[in-house]
Amino acid sequence: MPSLNEVLAVILGGGRGSRLYPLTAERSKPAVPIAGKYRLIDVPISNCINSGLYRVAVLTQFNSVSLHRHIANTYQFDSFHQGWVQIWAAEQTVESTDWYQGTADAVRKQRFEIQSTRAKDILILAGDHLYRMDYAAMAQFHWENRADITVAVQPVPKTEAGRFGLLKRGEDGRILNFAEKPKDPALLQEMVSRDDPERPYLGSMGIYMFRTDVLLEMLNDPSLEDFGQHIIPSAIQNKEVYGFDYDGFWEDIGTMRSFYDANLMLTQPSPPFNFYDPKKPIYTHPRFLPGTKVQNSQLENVLLAEGGYIKDSVVRRSIIGLRSQIFSNVTLIDTVMMGADYYEDRMPAGVDIPIGIGHNSWIEGAIVDKNARIGSHVIIKPFQPGVDVDGDGWVVRDGIVVIRKNAVIPAGTHIAPGEIG
Repeated sequence: MPSLNEVLAVILGGGRGSRLYPLTAERSKPAVPIAGKYRLIDVPISNCINSGLYRVAVLTQFNSVSLHRHIANTYQFDSFHQGWVQIWAAEQTVESTDWYQGTADAVRKQRFEIQSTRAKDILILAGDHLYRMDYAAMAQFHWENRADITVAVQPVPKTEAGRFGLLKRGEDGRILNFAEKPKDPALLQEMVSRDDPERPYLGSMGIYMFRTDVLLEMLNDPSLEDFGQHIIPSAIQNKEVYGFDYDGFWEDIGTMRSFYDANLMLTQPSPPFNFYDPKKPIYTHPRFLPGTKVQNSQLENVLLAEGGYIKDSVVRRSIIGLRSQIFSNVTLIDTVMMGADYYEDRMPAGVDIPIGIGHNSWIEGAIVDKNARIGSHVIIKPFQPGVDVDGDGWVVRDGIVVIRKNAVIPAGTHIAPGEIG
């Protein structure tokens, strides 16, 4: 039986992240902060470490400086450990001068690096999913079935079938057919894989394990640019492709609404996903910050990171990130506040609003990116889902008000339906 030491994990850093803009205006999608103190990339890397996979490559392309810095500062193995987490950035070579054209093309352009690891199996992961999974169990399933490719699959209800790439699986576990976001009733009936009237389908999670030789063979075809749309449908025709069952929490953090909802979900008393597990924690960059100081305030269902200050305020169903400053008489509801990258000794020239939320402000239904300066008497309220608006230092995406990183929102500003100014 092969060893986990012979498996290479490759995490796809994502494209431009346009659906998460402006959170991705100055950072790549996997570097977007989540849960107050983590970044999205921490989830797949932590899953690898907890599963016993210690060779991890992260493929990056857009706005990758902060992601590189975070990985370099966080995932350092000692000199007596063979593990590593490396950045494989897009680069020009003699053979190729263009950027990654898709998920499979990104891996294709790193063919030499993959071969140099001498890994017998390659685990392909996304950098923007929220879940906790034991990849060792998937590898064992892959080896026991002598699979060329193993795809992680999860049950999909009828109501969400049109959102997923569906896989038809036979009784022996082999994948027989693939349909990308099917709508046709006859095709949907054909794709039923489970004897469950509520969740009769199996959806691809975008997690794939390949025999290395099979992967490299398929990458020889330059027309196959994407794993979900090209590689897997093509492989089903002539390769041994199996489906590995996963039935835990899994969320694709690909849109502003899914990102916002996933964060607020974490504030529940018993959320479906918990960042802390004594045996399988999610790791991140260690910081030496004091505990957050809370004075004369009311907090209800709040996920509170360290290093902050809250005075004479009310905070409900919200994420309060690192070094967050909330001054007196603030009401914060259903808001993701990412905090700050630093403490400032003095404000920049021409700026009279400190980082944080000024006194007598009401912030509801918003995402406040890092280092934002919100003045006093500011009112922010959510818009109807589907509404998009562009403002000065802020935007509305799918009804959610997003304060941009490093933005300055003047005192007295109103960002609410029917009253912008």
